[in-house]
Amino acid sequence: MTVRRNESVGAASAVIAVALVAALVAPAAAVADEAKAQDTKTYVMKLSTATLNDTQQEWLQRFATAVEKDSGGRIKSEIYPASQLGSIPRQIEGTQFGSIQGWIGPPEFLVGVDERYEALSAPGLFTSREQDLRVINDPPVNGMILGLGADKGLFGMAIMLTGPSAIVVRKPVRHLAEFEGMKIRVLASPFQLEMIKRMGASPVAMSLGDVLPALQQGAIDGALGTIPVFGPLHYVDAAKYAVENEQPYVNVIVVMNKKWVEALPPDLQKILHDDAAAVSRDIAPFVADFVAAQRKAWTDKGGELISLPAGEQAEMIGKISSIGNDTSAAKPALNKAVNAVFESAARNK
Repeated sequence: MTVRRNESVGAASAVIAVALVAALVAPAAAVADEAKAQDTKTYVMKLSTATLNDTQQEWLQRFATAVEKDSGGRIKSEIYPASQLGSIPRQIEGTQFGSIQGWIGPPEFLVGVDERYEALSAPGLFTSREQDLRVINDPPVNGMILGLGADKGLFGMAIMLTGPSAIVVRKPVRHLAEFEGMKIRVLASPFQLEMIKRMGASPVAMSLGDVLPALQQGAIDGALGTIPVFGPLHYVDAAKYAVENEQPYVNVIVVMNKKWVEALPPDLQKILHDDAAAVSRDIAPFVADFVAAQRKAWTDKGGELISLPAGEQAEMIGKISSIGNDTSAAKPALNKAVNAVFESAARNK
């Protein structure tokens, strides 16, 4: 028996089949076109910092160069040093809301976003550069710090060591007692505020762009920070005495706009992560050399580097080492973060 196909039904079936194939292929083609468009789209990455010609700007330049190269030019970087995009609070807000894609600076400036950002700046936490490097690269600590701010629009990308602090002052300070009554600029960190108080001085929280004019005008007597930041900004002209109290150690964090990062194609997200990790690892020798060079440049320009007598340095450490626990005692989340970094420091002496 030969079964004959109904020609009209067959024709209708053919039309339906073609329509179904088209319906299935069209979305797939649209997805392919969208993926192709993403592959060729150029993304602009604005990177901001308050400093100039220092390790923070160097990190941004290395990162930008690596990302542009590895992305085949799909990510174009613009670097804005020296607070060109506003004061530090404005730069942070810009990064949160997306007008800036990335910011680098001390995490203490982010305490308004999450108070745990200041955990790494607890006085007495570190005693050497090597210990600091081991702690910020300790996975539990690294993951904790970089994970902060996710609910406030920030994506932690990297942490980098700068080095121990110094206090630049308008007149020489050779003994701990001589800080008594002086007005010293600090970051907006309760830890730093308390440290300066315990040293007998009066802390004044101030954004970096306001510090040099305040020193020049005598509105403040000194500023807590690092020689690698103060040197390139010519602070030696206004406050040539640098007391190397070495506390706290200063690290900087790179945070990016979370929505911008997560909207990138997966391959570009991976490039950002990989390049940030590589730059942070490879820049460490440069940072150490830069610190040494800036200390030399400070004295070459007529500045003086001062160390407190050993006994007085030990006295100062004794006064300030409990600040992390004391200040965070009534703040469980911050206290937990402080304990975590001190435990890591004890494991990584």
